[in-house]
Amino acid sequence: MKRFWTLSLRARLMIIGLAGVGIALIMGGLAFFGALTYTVDRTLDNGALASAEEVAAMVNENRLPEPIPMSGAQVLQVVDAQQRVLGGSVTADRLTPLLRPGELATALSGEAVVIDGVRLGVSGPLRVRAIQAGPADARVSVIVALPYGDVLATRTALRNALLITFPLLLGALALIAWRVIGWTLRPVEQLRAGAEHISRTRRISGPTGAERLPVPPAADEIRALALTLNEMLDRLAEARERQRAFVADAAHELRSPLASIQTQLEVAQRLGEGGTLPSELLVDVKRLTGLVEDLLLLAHADADTRPPARLAAIDARDLVAEVPKTYARTGVQVNVVVNEPVMIMVEAEELRRALGNLVDNAVRHARTQVEVAACLDHGQAVISVSDDGPGIAAEDRERVFERFTRLDHARGRGSGGAGLGLAIVRELIIRAGGTVAFTAAAPPWNTRAELRLPVAPAQQSRTDLVTKPFS
Repeated sequence: MKRFWTLSLRARLMIIGLAGVGIALIMGGLAFFGALTYTVDRTLDNGALASAEEVAAMVNENRLPEPIPMSGAQVLQVVDAQQRVLGGSVTADRLTPLLRPGELATALSGEAVVIDGVRLGVSGPLRVRAIQAGPADARVSVIVALPYGDVLATRTALRNALLITFPLLLGALALIAWRVIGWTLRPVEQLRAGAEHISRTRRISGPTGAERLPVPPAADEIRALALTLNEMLDRLAEARERQRAFVADAAHELRSPLASIQTQLEVAQRLGEGGTLPSELLVDVKRLTGLVEDLLLLAHADADTRPPARLAAIDARDLVAEVPKTYARTGVQVNVVVNEPVMIMVEAEELRRALGNLVDNAVRHARTQVEVAACLDHGQAVISVSDDGPGIAAEDRERVFERFTRLDHARGRGSGGAGLGLAIVRELIIRAGGTVAFTAAAPPWNTRAELRLPVAPAQQSRTDLVTKPFS
């Protein structure tokens, strides 16, 4: 039962519908077969009993002819209480009664008895009915038998036809139902696809109403659901826009005083005023300035009015080669591995910022070394950053890209960032049409971050020449 609820809605509706139709067909077939059987048997019995009553009237009037005239294929015998044959039709046996004593008692009680036709020298079974006639002190039994083989053969053929027809009918209904249910659920699939697209692009606000779920034309429950979800998206867009505006305004307002404070502290430091206080405060001011810049960048990324990235073809080798120079004095060895040209379509400054954030994060947590590599993989450019630090648990690999997420809560205020660096990486890489994720790393690395980016058209052409066999 649990497995049933894990199936798709389309499959569950199919199973429930076909089960209902199948049960209805079985019950209808049984009822039809039973009614037809009852009607045919009753018609045969009524004919046999009518003939028996005519002969019984002759016995009561003591004018029983020899042989007894019978129409059709009926076979008739008149036997006394001692099982002696007193008379019969032309085809009846004059010596041996059709029914044995026990069978005769059953037939006289009002039930039909089916016997083997061998007793009359015919093929197929016989259906026999019997009534009593004559005076009370000399009662006789009038027995009428009818061939029953054709009826049983017809009944068997009908049963086999139903057993063959019902599965074929169910199969045809299953095909029709599959198409009809699919057509009916198409608006639901469109809602799902629309929600997935909105979730992927995260465009729920903007001057043009951004993107909303498609509303079906039919005035049904699915249309009501689409309208309700769009209203919810409208409210989310309003809340998001208020949040984005607040962050952007706060960042802009903080920018100027922080710049002024930093300038005054730098001047005081150069003039030797305030002792060590200016240098100590400058560290915090620079961290606050970096935080403001990050918030401002994220606020701009959240704005749907932001112009698209200016993508250009660059060689990832040039970008990756700059990395070791920046971290030469950190005490962590940063290595670069690039064995081939890797032409990518990105906005250079944004990719440099994203790669810098990843390497910053790796250097901050690495024990001894960090590796930055670039290669081609199935038509995509892959830039990876690996380190031998403590690693990231599998359940946290997606959460670290959320804003203000810091897994190491025990770090001092000067040892880590504000939890915005990886969020900025994801925003910039998505803007470039790529993806970023932490994946399983092979020793000696414990953490591996992968940037997957679209390759430049020229690089794609060379990749096709390498991967496609010559004809």
